[in-house]
Amino acid sequence: MPGKFENKKVVIAGGSTGIGLATAHLLHDAGAQVIITGRSAEKLQQAKSAIPGITTVVLDSNNRNDLDQFFAGVGPFDHLVLTLSGGKGAGEFSSLPLQDLRTGFEGKFWPLLNTLQAAIPYINKSGSATLITAASAAMKAPGVSGLAAINGSLELMIPSIAKELQPVRINAVSPGVIDTSWWDFLSPADKAAAFQQYASQIPMGRVGRPEEVADAILFLIGNTYMTGTVIRCDGGISL
Repeated sequence: MPGKFENKKVVIAGGSTGIGLATAHLLHDAGAQVIITGRSAEKLQQAKSAIPGITTVVLDSNNRNDLDQFFAGVGPFDHLVLTLSGGKGAGEFSSLPLQDLRTGFEGKFWPLLNTLQAAIPYINKSGSATLITAASAAMKAPGVSGLAAINGSLELMIPSIAKELQPVRINAVSPGVIDTSWWDFLSPADKAAAFQQYASQIPMGRVGRPEEVADAILFLIGNTYMTGTVIRCDGGISL
């Protein structure tokens, strides 16, 4: 009997690296037709080399006209995964440059909603959209107020959007500290030190792996009785 993802068409926005790429691997291995988008042609080519059966498209999720044309070209499809992310917004509020927070919203909040809205007419009624937020939405810790604003805003929208778009299912996965290229702004030594410090605060005792978050994404895509839900895949850091 074919699996639940066999021949399903899945679009992964921001799927050229990290969690998006790990999700593409799992879905492709499960028989899905996977299309990934991203702004970097070089990273998309690397993804294509790693997973030869996928389709890659250079696409800026801030450009609504390009998004509308892209989804019109894709036509009806089954599942949307939104792994778009920015790198700004962290820091203690008293010294946080508010322009950095604005840039953080421009890098994640707006392109994610832009992509979801453009995709709505083409998602099959039995399908889903899964947003990737972040554990900062629930951590209540120093230095994450800006990230909490970005990701918490997205999480607050999930139930309302799910009710509006029913029976299309709308969910989110909220990762914690995951070893991806998001951390490449740090030197290798600083990254290792940061991960060691986070590991001491995480109940699981380590940072996460992209494929662990991808597992949670596939669960939400495949479970046809879950909508309006945020799953925390964060090793317990938000507890």
